Order: sequence, then structure tokens, then C-alpha cells
Amino acid sequence: MDRFDALQAFARVVEAGSFTKAAATLHLSKTTVTQLVQQLEARLRVKLLHRTTRKVSVTKEGAEYYARVVRVLADLEDADAEVTSVLGAARGRLRVDVPSPFARLVLMPALPAFHRRYPDIQLDIGASDRVADVIADNIDCVLRGGEVTVPSLIARRVGELQLAVYASSDYVRRAGRPAVPQDLEAPGHQVVGFLRSSSGKVAPMVLYRRAARSEESIEVRGRCVVSTDDGNAYLAAGLAGLGALWLPCYMAAPHVARGELVPVLPDWQVPPMPMYLAYPPTRSVSPKLRSFASWIDELMAGLASA
Repeated sequence: MDRFDALQAFARVVEAGSFTKAAATLHLSKTTVTQLVQQLEARLRVKLLHRTTRKVSVTKEGAEYYARVVRVLADLEDADAEVTSVLGAARGRLRVDVPSPFARLVLMPALPAFHRRYPDIQLDIGASDRVADVIADNIDCVLRGGEVTVPSLIARRVGELQLAVYASSDYVRRAGRPAVPQDLEAPGHQVVGFLRSSSGKVAPMVLYRRAARSEESIEVRGRCVVSTDDGNAYLAAGLAGLGALWLPCYMAAPHVARGELVPVLPDWQVPPMPMYLAYPPTRSVSPKLRSFASWIDELMAGLASA
């Protein structure tokens, strides 16, 4: 038994809650992962995992052992990272998950510059607005808009996105231009709903404006004829005239320039959306992850000043 492989297999099974998922992230067969964990238990003479046909859970002894194993594996990764840093450039495969509109409109167009700077880093990019299971899917880091609510992740704020309310020019001609947020809840108006992946419910549109001595805030829900959990589909629905919508300005800008979208409610503001880079605490901040994070900082700074 290779003790390192066995420790890594055990840790991944605990994190993924499944031998099948752990095997997939380790690029091993389920049989191999099962044998490694069984050999580890035999050597320790301790049952580390409870196994049923539906799920895998950790025993009390297994949980205590896992806490130590995580530290050992992290120390080994830190040692590798220090050697790599001394030897030179960051290298290796980095698995990243980002929102699909951000990937299409910001990240992908900027990648040639990234690869000129870091030619030895291979990026595997998952693009989705759904919340990825970072540990189970063996993702190194995620870039997400909004507060990171997963307590098992370390999150670092990398910037924020400016948002505003828009509608298609066809929608404005047909329904009229709303003068105040309450107009969007009146008959004849509608909004495109964005579904929160965590709850499956439509996120309300929050607007505010500042006066000389006060600040007024209002939450708009409006009537939805279509809702979606994908940013690209959300934008497409707005362009099709299916309702007003609130968008990051970078998404709306090219369509505003072509006259396809028009800003509405200019006297009201949408709170900026914070952007976070998050990664599991069991993964050390390797040179490749550190390099990517630094580049994302620059990318977000450039987006904010555009």
C-alpha cells in the first residue's frame, strides 16, 4: 500500500461523501479507491468510514484521523509549492469554475494575455451560474458573484460589479419607460426573473437612491413571464423584450451601444455585486493558484475602470 495514495483517497472520500465521486476526482477506479481505504483501515485496525448502499459517512475515529490527514497533505502541498516557487514559474493544471457570462465576455477574451504571462499553466474552466460542489468536483477555485455562503470555503474579495436596470428598446416602445421602480409592478409591465440556485426562487430587484439627508430603498418583484438560473439566458430574455432586468454593466454595454438595450430608472441605483475567489481550505495556495488570483485582481480592476 502506498501510504500517500491511501491518505489522499481517504481524504477525498470524506470530502466527496462517495467512493464514486472520489475516484472520479482522483482519476482512479472506484475499486482502487475502495482498496486503498480498506488497506488503510486494516493497517490502522480502525474503522474510518460507515458504508451503506446510499451514502458514506465518517466514523468518530475517522473524523479525528481526517483532521490530521488534511494537515499532512496540506504540508506536503506547501512543500511542493515552495520548491516550485524557488525553481521558477508557476505551472500545472488549474481547475476553475466561473459564471458563464463572465467567462464568455471577460475571462475568455483576456486569456491570451494570461497565457503569455503564465505559459505553463493549463486552465480547465467550468462555466456555469449554478453553484459548483468545489470539493466533490475537485475544483481548485471558483469565481462567484455575491456573498460566499459555503462555510467550508476560504473566500477572498477580488472586486465588485456595477449593475443597472435595463430593458429592450422594443419593450420600452411597447410598455413605456418606467419612471419609478413601482411602475415595474404595475399592469402592463413585467420583469425577467433570475432564479437563485440555492433556493430556486426568483431574486428580487433591490434599488436605492440617495437624497440630501436620506436614502430610500425599495424591493421590486414585478410580474415574471419567464425566469432562468443562467446569466446568458437571462440576458437573451431581456433582449427578446420579455421584461426589464438588472444586469452587470459589462454585460449590457455592447447591447446598449447597438441600441438593443436602454437603461431605465437612471435616478435609482442597484447595489454593486461583490466578486469572490473561493477555494477549499484543504488546498494550499499553490503558485499556479496564487498567479491566477493575482491576475484576476488585475482583470477586475481593469473592468472597474472601463
